[in-house]
Amino acid sequence: MPRRYIDLSVALKSGIRSDPPGSEPKITYLDHHQTAQRMADYMGVPTSALPEGEYAAVERVEISTHNGTHVDAPYHYFSRQDEALIAGGRPSLRIDEMPLDWFHNPGVKLDFRHFEDGYVVQPADVEAELRRIGHVLKPLEIVVVNTRAGSRYGEDDYVDSGCGMSKAATLWLLERGIRVVGTDGWSWDAPFSFTKKRIEEGGSPDLIWEGHRAGREIGYSHIEKLHNLELLPPDGFEVICFPVKVYRGSAGWTRAVAIIDD
Repeated sequence: MPRRYIDLSVALKSGIRSDPPGSEPKITYLDHHQTAQRMADYMGVPTSALPEGEYAAVERVEISTHNGTHVDAPYHYFSRQDEALIAGGRPSLRIDEMPLDWFHNPGVKLDFRHFEDGYVVQPADVEAELRRIGHVLKPLEIVVVNTRAGSRYGEDDYVDSGCGMSKAATLWLLERGIRVVGTDGWSWDAPFSFTKKRIEEGGSPDLIWEGHRAGREIGYSHIEKLHNLELLPPDGFEVICFPVKVYRGSAGWTRAVAIIDD
C-alpha cells in the first residue's frame, strides 16, 4: 500500500519572527572554505592539499529547547504532575524520561482555523469538532490543533496569531486518555498578548498559561510550532514525533511526521 509522508515540522531559521524578540534561534553558517584552514593547520598541510581547498560545511547554532518544532515535557509546565491521579502528585517527567509509546500513534486533527486570534477553546468546541468529523477519541491518539497561526509562521504577527487551548479543554482531552497534543501556534495557550489584556481588564491570574498548567493535574506533552496541518485529513493518519533526549530537559526538538496510507 502506498504511503504519503507529510512533514509537520518547521525548519530552524535565523532572522524570521518565529519566537518573541530575543528568543529567536541564531545560526552561523560556515562553508567548506571557511573551515579548511583549521583542518589544514591541524594536519600540518597547506589548504591547497585539501580537495579544491575545501573541508566541511558546519553550522553553529544558539537555540533553546523551545525553538523550532519541539515537544514539551510535563516538567516545563510545573514541578509536579498527576495531582488529579495521585495524592500530592509526583515529580514532573523531564524530556529524557518520557514514555516512547506516547509519540507514535494514530492522529486526529481538530480544525480551529475559523476561530479568531486569541480565542480560548473550550470543551464544547472540542466536542463539536469531533462530532463534525465523526471521530470518537481513543487513548494515546495524538490530537493536533490546526489554527490560523499555521499560515503566519515567520511573519511579524505569528506569535500573536491563532487560538489557544483552555485548561478545561486540555483536561477534557487528557481525561479521555490523550497524552500528546500539538498546535501550529507558538504556544498551546492563547497568545500571551491576549491573556495580558484579559488580566488588565480584571481577569483572574489563573488565565496565565492555563492550558499548560493542565499538566499539573494530568501529565502530558504537547508539540508546538507544527507545520502543514492544513494538509492532513481529520483522521486516518499516524503521527511520529519522538523528542530529542536532552538530559533533564524541559523539552526536546522533533522532526514530526504524519504518515497516510493511500
